[in-house]
Amino acid sequence: MSKSLKSQQIRVAVIGAGSRGIEAYGDYIRRRPDQARVVAIADPRADRLQDAAARHGLGAEHLYADWRELLERETELDAVLITTPDALHLEPALAAIRRGLGILLEKPISPTEEETRILAEAARETGADVTVAHVLRYTAFFSRIKEILDRGVIGRLVTLRQTEHIGYWHFAHSFVRGNWRREDESSPLILAKSCHDLDIIRWLAGAPCTELSSYGSLSLFRRENAPDGSTDRCDEGCKVERSCPYSAQRLYLEKFKPADRWPHKVLTLDTSPDGIRAALREGPYGRCVYRCDNDVVDNQVVAMRFANGVSGTLNVSAFTAENTRTLHLMGTHGEISGHLENNEITVIDFRTDDVTTIRLTTVEDSGHSGGDDRLMAEFLGRQIQRRGRSQVNVSLTSLEESLDSHFMAFAAERSRRTGTVVRL
Repeated sequence: MSKSLKSQQIRVAVIGAGSRGIEAYGDYIRRRPDQARVVAIADPRADRLQDAAARHGLGAEHLYADWRELLERETELDAVLITTPDALHLEPALAAIRRGLGILLEKPISPTEEETRILAEAARETGADVTVAHVLRYTAFFSRIKEILDRGVIGRLVTLRQTEHIGYWHFAHSFVRGNWRREDESSPLILAKSCHDLDIIRWLAGAPCTELSSYGSLSLFRRENAPDGSTDRCDEGCKVERSCPYSAQRLYLEKFKPADRWPHKVLTLDTSPDGIRAALREGPYGRCVYRCDNDVVDNQVVAMRFANGVSGTLNVSAFTAENTRTLHLMGTHGEISGHLENNEITVIDFRTDDVTTIRLTTVEDSGHSGGDDRLMAEFLGRQIQRRGRSQVNVSLTSLEESLDSHFMAFAAERSRRTGTVVRL
C-alpha cells in the first residue's frame, strides 16, 4: 500500500471483536481500502483478537486486551467502532467522545435509561459525532416506505402495525443459549432486539410517543416445560432430541451447515463439523433450551400513541418460522404493507383501487437487508468530511435521533412489569 493512500485512509479502531464489529462493520472497511482501514482492535478474548488481526493484517502491537490501553496508545485515530456487550458501552463511548473521535455505537445505546441520558448529555456538550447502529433505517426497504409515506401517497397516516418475526431458531440461539439471554448481562428483549423496530415505528410515525402499554412473558423456555426424557445437553442421550425443533445438533449441524460465519462463529472459531460438535459438547450453545439460565421474554406486544395522533402496535415473537419483519401502514387514502426479507412492498390507493407491488433488489452480501453496508457508507463518508474539515452531514441515526426509541423501550419494559400505561 502506497504512503499516499495510507495517509488518506480513515483510521478506525474496533472495541469489541465480535461478529458485529469484525464481520459486519470491520469487513466493510476491509473491502474499502480506498476509504479506511482498521488500525487497532481491543477485546479481552485472545482468540478473537488473533482472528480479527489476521483479517486486517495487524501486528501484535496494535492488539489490546483492554480498550483503555488502546485509546491511550493509539494516538492517530479518526474513528472508533464500539461493539462491546450492551452493558459495556458507556465508558468507552465517553472516552471516545472526550478524544473527539467519530463514533459508531452498536445498539442499544445502553441497557439503562440513566446511562443513555449521560451519553446524550456528553454528546450535546461536545458536539460529538455519534452514530447509533439502527441499521434498518438504511435498508432500501424501509427507506422506500418512508419515501412513499412522505409523498402522501396514502394520505395522512392514522395507524401502523409492525411485527418482528424473530424466528424460533434465532431466538434459541441468541436469547436462550446466547449472549442476550439474561437481562442482567445484556438488556430486556424489547431493547436488545426491538429497539430497531421502535426506531422504525418512531421514524414512520413522525412524532414523539406520548403513551404506551406493553404485555409480554417468558412462556416456553423454562425448566418446568422440559419434555420427559430431556437432558441438560442435547448430546447427552436426550430421548426427544430428534423431534425437538430447538435441538442444537439439528440447528448447527443440519439446518445451518457449518460455515465460517454467523451463527457458527459465535460458537467457536473452529467452524469445521468437528469444531462445532466440540463447541456443542462443551459450550453454552449445546444446552437444552428448557434448562438454561435465560430470563428474557419470548413474546411481547407494545401499543403506542404519538403526539400527532398516530397510533401503532409492535408484536415481537420467538414463535415464527421466518426471521423477518412485516409491517402495515394505514392512511386516510390508502395503505402500505411490506415484507422485509422478501424486499416486497404493496401500496393500495383507495381513490383509484390501484394496487402497486414494488420488488426491491435483494442484497446478498450485506447483513440486515443491505442496512449494514449503507450505514457504514454513511459513517465513513462523514469521517472523510470531518477529516477534510468540510460541512459534515447529520447522521440518519445520530445519538440524538435515536433517543426516542430507547426511551420508548424503557417505558415499554416498565409497563410490562407494572401492568400500567406509561406516559412519556
